Amino acid sequence: MSEQPRNSSAPTLFTWEFASDPYPAYAWLREHAPVHRTTLPSGVDAWLVTRYADARKALADPRLSKNPQRHSAAAHAKGKVGIPGERRAELMTHLLNIDPPDHTRLRRLVSKAFTPRRVAAFAPRVRTLTDQLIDAFEERGEADLIHEFAFPLPIYAICDLLGVPREDQDDFRDWAGAMIRHGGGPRGGVARAVKRIRAYLGELIHRKRLELAGRGEEDGEDLISGLIRASDHGEHLTENEAAAMAFILLFAGFETTVNLIGNGVYALLRHPEQRALMQRAVEEGDERLLAAGVEELLRYDGPVEIATWRFAIEPLTLAGQHIAEGEPVLVVLAAADRDPERFAEPDVLDLARRDNQHLGYGHGIHYCLGAPLARLEAQTAIATLLRRLPGLRLALDPDDLRWRGGLIMRGLRTLPVTWDSADG
Repeated sequence: MSEQPRNSSAPTLFTWEFASDPYPAYAWLREHAPVHRTTLPSGVDAWLVTRYADARKALADPRLSKNPQRHSAAAHAKGKVGIPGERRAELMTHLLNIDPPDHTRLRRLVSKAFTPRRVAAFAPRVRTLTDQLIDAFEERGEADLIHEFAFPLPIYAICDLLGVPREDQDDFRDWAGAMIRHGGGPRGGVARAVKRIRAYLGELIHRKRLELAGRGEEDGEDLISGLIRASDHGEHLTENEAAAMAFILLFAGFETTVNLIGNGVYALLRHPEQRALMQRAVEEGDERLLAAGVEELLRYDGPVEIATWRFAIEPLTLAGQHIAEGEPVLVVLAAADRDPERFAEPDVLDLARRDNQHLGYGHGIHYCLGAPLARLEAQTAIATLLRRLPGLRLALDPDDLRWRGGLIMRGLRTLPVTWDSADG
């Protein structure tokens, strides 16, 4: 890789201490090394982009490909620049790994599931799921909001959207749990979970194709049925593409929302004045402030710390740093969204913040397709928690909480909370 001046005071990245609070390190990088060369824990060398203006530019730069085959060290980094096990399971052809024109074609097909009308129609189901999950622990007066609430809600929601039968959804919950644990589970657990999901999706696609052949065109409103109909009507969608699309919607659609709800509730519990502001918005039915509050939670401590991999397809210069063809570039969304050049008092949580053009869900043609659904789930989850459990509080010292390891996502392992059981 290109050489970069080194500074002895540069922060140490990717330790457990860093995971707990990466923002001071990112502040140093923004000021001293805004495009910073580093060696990741996996051994892969990459450039980190930390300033807002540079990040926004990089996210939309066509010279930065999403295709891992563009990596100059592809043989060395095999399996280290994506989701463990996706290559072996033939699940690589999805929106996070491809460029136009294939990206344009596949995104057009899937975008039909995330129109404002479809998301609005899904709102009653999200409210029902939210209430059912709270019903299960309300009388106990304590819960782990990650495992009992923030995690199952998006799993069941995305399963409904994909068309996974209700009787199979608990299996999906187990597989997703193995994926989200990252280093906290048995060695190879993520790859095994991916393999099981791939096998199941293959069977489900086959079963739905048979069902659709025996029924009318109006049947099968779920996303997998829509992908099958598209492939049967000249869109040239292979079974591997359909399975990969369903897989990445599951993976990206649940973990981001788990972290958005978990990080968001944690931030509110750490900031009593802002929590009281949100509580009032819920009590008064102020949908505008509730929506603005979730956007600020996305900016302040969002679910995606670093955008997924990009690779230079030609030599380029970014913030004065020369990046060679084939080198990986990682845009640090968490750093960009705390950039004082873009946001006033960026380290302050302000739910009423205006002009909040954060990068929490990316920018450009790879902007998160499921963002409308994630926002709906987060707004519903947080509002329902505050309405039903107004005395919600942390059950342990914040210093005792642990954040999950991993490069892309940012989220808590657990979030133990308590409340007076009479609250509900």
